[in-house]
Amino acid sequence: MADNKYCLILAGGNGSRLWPISRTVKPKQFLDLFGTGRTLLQQTYDRVAKFIDPSHIYVSTNVAYLPLVYEQLPELDDMHILEEPVRRGTLASVAWGSVFIAKQNPQATLFVTPADQIILKEEQYRQDVLHGMEFASENDGLLVMGITPSRPETGYGYIQMNDDRPLSHDIYPVKSFTEKPDAEFANIFMQEENFLWNTGLLCFNTRVMLDNLFMLIPEYRLEIPRLMAEAESNDPKLVPENFNVLPNRNMDVSILERSEHVYVQRGHFGWADIGTWASIGKDLPANDEGNILLNTDAHLYECSGNIVRLPEGRTAVIKGLKDYVVAEEGEILMICPRQDVAAMRRMHTDTKFGDSKN
Repeated sequence: MADNKYCLILAGGNGSRLWPISRTVKPKQFLDLFGTGRTLLQQTYDRVAKFIDPSHIYVSTNVAYLPLVYEQLPELDDMHILEEPVRRGTLASVAWGSVFIAKQNPQATLFVTPADQIILKEEQYRQDVLHGMEFASENDGLLVMGITPSRPETGYGYIQMNDDRPLSHDIYPVKSFTEKPDAEFANIFMQEENFLWNTGLLCFNTRVMLDNLFMLIPEYRLEIPRLMAEAESNDPKLVPENFNVLPNRNMDVSILERSEHVYVQRGHFGWADIGTWASIGKDLPANDEGNILLNTDAHLYECSGNIVRLPEGRTAVIKGLKDYVVAEEGEILMICPRQDVAAMRRMHTDTKFGDSKN
């Protein structure tokens, strides 16, 4: 029986929201943030390779990060690395990946995952993803995976499921998407109990995705045939000549919120997005005082609610600090209230600090 299960790992982002640890030259997906000996990209690959044939796993990344992918995943050859000459958002990455994989196997069911997530229960993850892929292989729709919220989080997107019409075990039609609601709506979503966090994990038949691209995105009506022609070369290193003109769009807004057949699966595997310092502070285990040490040697006195990340060989000695981020990488040491996202953004964009060094 043919094996139609494939995976596309998205690893092209610049990870700017986790600055200064995550830098343009080496974003968070290429870092070992927790001292496990494996980077986030490597952990994602290892996790997926337990239930999807490694020969069916592809990585999509910006051309600037090819050396990092080769270094961290030497088991991948050129055929399994889809390079992007410029950043065009998740829509272009998924479109090119879907086209290329569909050329390898027109019956392919594709699982798309970001490279920078925490999965707490890997066996449950395997079961949930395989169930979702089976559903996607048998239905002409797009399946997004959600997680039951554990708090009224304003930093995640939400999916409202039509829980009156279950289609399969833990799979429902989608009623609505909401991107990063304010605190009032986040509290309402918690009370309603039919809202899930949007994990960004997707399952679909490649044919279904290409049909949606063609129908919903006018620019792709011309570009899909061109991408298909480029994929005939059977060499992903030959990046489509027209990739630069693809619209810079987000998959959720462009496709999932507009398609007529979108479903959500309630996952049970434990999940966290490594997106911002604020989200890390809420999702990772802390000590008795609420401090989180990310692979860092530190001596903390009368400190609570802090996140500390220093390079190997450095030691933090801190007294009397509460709810701060202390993060050092290269020539930059940042000390900032961990909830002050606007201040972190200003620091990142300040030209005095830059973002080019590692």
